[in-house]
Amino acid sequence: MGGWSAEREVSLSSGEACASALRAVGYKVTPVDAQRDIAEVLVDLKPDVAFNALHGKWGEDGTVQGVLETLEIPYTHSGVLASALAMDKQRAKQIFACAKIPVAESKVMDIETVATSHPMPLPYVVKPIAEGSSVGIKILDVGANSPAVSLLDERTFYGDKVMVERFVHGRELTCAVMGDVALGVTDVKPAVGFYDYRAKYEQGGSVHILPAEIPGHVYRAVQKYALKAHVALGCKGVSRADFRYDDREGENGELIILEVNTQPGMTGTSLVPEMAQHAGHSFEELLDWMVQDASCGR
Repeated sequence: MGGWSAEREVSLSSGEACASALRAVGYKVTPVDAQRDIAEVLVDLKPDVAFNALHGKWGEDGTVQGVLETLEIPYTHSGVLASALAMDKQRAKQIFACAKIPVAESKVMDIETVATSHPMPLPYVVKPIAEGSSVGIKILDVGANSPAVSLLDERTFYGDKVMVERFVHGRELTCAVMGDVALGVTDVKPAVGFYDYRAKYEQGGSVHILPAEIPGHVYRAVQKYALKAHVALGCKGVSRADFRYDDREGENGELIILEVNTQPGMTGTSLVPEMAQHAGHSFEELLDWMVQDASCGR
């Protein structure tokens, strides 16, 4: 848990919650605040299983998975390739499109171009290519007089390239996959603005409606696409797919997938434990299943 990504704090929260729950079902748990000597620490510990509660870069993009594969330590969640693909938003969308999962139009562009001129008709979204938890997302709404000039002041965070994506109005829907089963669909209503990092992880930042109060065919479509995305990327264990559903003009509005999270949050406000509970699995049972599912060669 922990690590040194932009999601360090929520990873620590996930790790603490998971460690406590795993102890409650009888596991001997050693919390590790991952630093750049993680390989040496793991060699000394010789764990039976590594429960990966890292989020963001290095923990969610295939990097630590490669370390665990090299050390032949069974681990939870997705493997090297699936993690790397899911974390790269544009490559993941290409795979979704090939699997006939609807996506919004997007392109990867030089940061200078996006910061100095509107790259597509408003409204649109600017995203880091490889960050999670809505970190660094900028929404350029109708009426924006200037492009995202502030990107240039944050180049060290974004890098030389960013993803620009057509903004899709509507509701934020999400669905977890546990093994080969899609769980319930949650409608996420942020308290203010959009479902950003604060809305995801701060107490009261959002309201979760489970099961989502949406037409049955849309509910089933979200579950179908979440499972298809999980399989198309090659995910293992637990993943969570996020969607936008535009129902402003009726129940047959646009539904698109935004991304797949291979290391979804496991905090007191997290979505996946809620979905598992709705499916009849306590938090402890969910984590126990994840440990039993752990392996190398994922």
